Amino acid sequence: VQLQASGGGLVQAGGSLRLACAASGDSLSARNIGWSRQAPGKQRELVASITSGDVTYYADSVKGRFAISRDNAKNTAFLQMNTLKPEDTATYYCTVWREIGEGKRVFDYWGQGTQVTVSS
Repeated sequence: VQLQASGGGLVQAGGSLRLACAASGDSLSARNIGWSRQAPGKQRELVASITSGDVTYYADSVKGRFAISRDNAKNTAFLQMNTLKPEDTATYYCTVWREIGEGKRVFDYWGQGTQVTVSS
């Protein structure tokens, strides 16, 4: 699976962005999809995910502000980000993952990342 992320940019605090993750090589409809982010000097963290059965997860830091979705017809996943904060500044990566039991995930594929910068 090849993943192409887009939609990042520079936005003021309180603004919104919508990230897209276009897939090729396989269908996303039967896949679990996630969005992770990595800020300079920090570890990469999973901020949102959606399973093949459309069960969603959000990190506490983005709950209520971000929404993950998928469009199977377009083979694309989205991350709608509202009420952005300076601390949301990071490179955002889309990923395809699978669960290996005991709540553990294995991230099989990654997109190239798209930069999100939120100014105060």
